[in-house]
Amino acid sequence: MKQRTLARAVSTKGSGLHTGTPVTLTFKPAPVDHGIVFKRIDLNGQPEVKPRIGLVGDLVRNTTVQDGHAKVHLVEHVLSALSGCGIDNVIVEIDASEPPIMDGSAKPFVNLILEGEPVEQDKDREYFVLEEAVSVTNGNSSIIALPCDDLKITCTSADDRGIHTQHLTLTIDPDVYMTQIAASRTFTVYEDIEELLKLGKIKGGSLDCAIVIKGDKIISKDPLRFKDEFVRHKILDIIGDIVLLGLPLKAHIVATRPGHAINAELTKLLFAKLEEKRKGPKKKPRSSKVLPSETSLDVRRILDMLPHRYPFVMIDRVIEFIGDAELVAIKNVTINEPYFQGHFPSNPVMPGVLQLESMAQAAGILMIRRGSTAEGNTTLFMSADKVKFRKPVRPGDQMIVNAKLTKSRGTKLAQAECNCTVDGVVVSSAELMFAVIDSSEVD
Repeated sequence: MKQRTLARAVSTKGSGLHTGTPVTLTFKPAPVDHGIVFKRIDLNGQPEVKPRIGLVGDLVRNTTVQDGHAKVHLVEHVLSALSGCGIDNVIVEIDASEPPIMDGSAKPFVNLILEGEPVEQDKDREYFVLEEAVSVTNGNSSIIALPCDDLKITCTSADDRGIHTQHLTLTIDPDVYMTQIAASRTFTVYEDIEELLKLGKIKGGSLDCAIVIKGDKIISKDPLRFKDEFVRHKILDIIGDIVLLGLPLKAHIVATRPGHAINAELTKLLFAKLEEKRKGPKKKPRSSKVLPSETSLDVRRILDMLPHRYPFVMIDRVIEFIGDAELVAIKNVTINEPYFQGHFPSNPVMPGVLQLESMAQAAGILMIRRGSTAEGNTTLFMSADKVKFRKPVRPGDQMIVNAKLTKSRGTKLAQAECNCTVDGVVVSSAELMFAVIDSSEVD
């Protein structure tokens, strides 16, 4: 696909949401590889700001970028519209610190882009194609990006009371964006308005440019444009915020209760992956064998050996090997564990089956320690006997996992006795059987 810009300059006027200041915004054509650049024509020297993750400042109810003394607030709606419409190169001239809020959606900017007539340019568009998962969790918000051949977004929007929970999955292209995303408006909870005003925000806010949620009621000047308009606007914001990566993205983003701050954290991780890719191939990975000189293992070495990844790595550190047949490991249990969102929200308890998984992973490391696995092999949990769960494990606990190999049948089958303790008290125990197989056999 070719890069795109506009055929002609186009302008619109309005007021900023947070500053309330009148502003004129103009989209101007730009050459290939120019990217999207904001130009503050009201400041001395007309400084330019490239919206990049390294320039992000304020993230309270907007995304702000700043380069030197030049600052631009609430860039996400403009960036979302340009990205959603497939525009790669454009100069965004503004004569104030914030683009106009318009009706609170990206639709007016989409209309302006169409008025400027998008045109293809003589160079192919470059994408960042994500090759491995990255994720961020912050309290009850989480966002993960997974490899995908397109930009796909799965989003869940919810409030603390669970009254307005909405869920939507869309594969984003210009047609989908313009018809299903762009018109969705920004929204806020009524109880947050006073605090935002105290912070100097939403000076230009009104029902002309936002939807207000008060209890189970929706206060809006016009009817909702979609029955799930809130989650659609969350997707709109995600699209705008990931423009800060600097390249169009191909990935599947799965977000639960996202916001600008966690969107920015994800973009930072994506940017780090992009920089790694630009630097060339990684060094040869470390051995997946436990070396005789290693008396303990940190999480990096554990990841070298176990095939598991987030959110299913249940060993944080091996603190001691006792001969070739025993080890002592640690699993730190924190409230950030994803399963606590449902097990149980008002009384978080670590599922017993995951304690069992911690024991199985520890036993698997022992098999590697004994040299029973070759490169390309993995251990699979087969059965559990004499399983007992004695006490609940809760956020804040440090679970000590003890594993001891008791029987083996050649190099393919083994049995282990395991237990988990918290503060010296056994919370669970089991006898486990598992097998060593070639990783290519795992379907």
